[in-house]
Amino acid sequence: MTSPAPVPPVLAAADALNARVRATRSEPAANHQLEALTLAVTANQPVLLWGEPGIGKSAGMEQLAAALGVRLETVVAGVHEPSDFAGLPIVGDDPATMGVPMAPPDWAVRLARTGHGLLFLDELSSAPPAVQAALLRVVLERRVGSLALPEAVRIVAAANPPASAADGWHLSPPLANRFVHLDWTHDPRTVARGMAGTWPETALPMVDPARASGAVARARGVISGFLTARPGLVHHMPAQAEGRGRAWPSPRTWEMALRLLAVGYASGAGREARAAAVTGAVGEAAGLELLSYLENLDLPDPDRVLADPDAFTLPERGDRQLAFLTAVVAAVQSEPTRRRWEAGWEVLAKAVAAGIPDVAARAAGDLAALREPDWPVPPGIDAFLELLQLAGALPGAR
Repeated sequence: MTSPAPVPPVLAAADALNARVRATRSEPAANHQLEALTLAVTANQPVLLWGEPGIGKSAGMEQLAAALGVRLETVVAGVHEPSDFAGLPIVGDDPATMGVPMAPPDWAVRLARTGHGLLFLDELSSAPPAVQAALLRVVLERRVGSLALPEAVRIVAAANPPASAADGWHLSPPLANRFVHLDWTHDPRTVARGMAGTWPETALPMVDPARASGAVARARGVISGFLTARPGLVHHMPAQAEGRGRAWPSPRTWEMALRLLAVGYASGAGREARAAAVTGAVGEAAGLELLSYLENLDLPDPDRVLADPDAFTLPERGDRQLAFLTAVVAAVQSEPTRRRWEAGWEVLAKAVAAGIPDVAARAAGDLAALREPDWPVPPGIDAFLELLQLAGALPGAR
């Protein structure tokens, strides 16, 4: 193998100077947009970063990949053909019997071999509609050609607003509705300090396994209670093309919001990061209503309530009562032991004693469905017994 030719002295001196320019230090600093990105990536929800060219989206991805210790694969969506994501047909020995597999590109193979990583789809708004259609399967089904991406591969995209993108397109509603949309901005003071040689380094939120059960139950109570109070927000696609190309509420995006809230609670993510992530899933209008609802909700930890059901007081407001009882049942479902199931009935009995059996009725049906055949019917179920027997939720109960 031939050795490379020596670098000319003029270029060697220039490279040494460039290396000095690249050498910087970091200091701890809060960055809620990077925290929100990490929250969405942790929740394994596809993310779309919106920002003007040169704003630092790629640099943010490099920082995130380094912090997570994973491989970063960057694919510029706008310069690819649909077949680059759908796969190229490879004819085998007997296509009539074996079919024709769709060969994946090299970047997908590298991610599959590694088993984890970040797939960064850059310049998404420059991709024509045919390419966006091919990307639907990558984002939704996590498949590239015949290759399934591992669960530990996270998907992040970036886009410039159509007015700033070269040959920019609005995103199609089916593709837009599969992303958590985050606005990526810059702080002039941060940039100025970075030019002086010091860039911020943000501590990223990480899930605490000990908080996972309560976090999921709490998030279920919040989303279920909110949508019960505001059913008109379950699905609302904007009328304008620009709005349909960003975040808007649908059953799919409310599922995203549920996962984002659960990860936010379990990781201790900041309020600003949770707000940005949730709003990025369901849109600004629905997101702001949910955040206002959350501000006044303040649900107790359902796991602590189940551990000592006599020590809590039922919330006074109807929306808080429904959200809380839903969270309690979800907590029992996540760890369905007889002790926790019976504690759940003690909680529901307080709702009946408070004169709100109608609020507790739905939670009672869900709790009854978790009963194992050898568990006796607890005293707290008496107020719901007739209702549950009529519904067939407690066959044979007396």
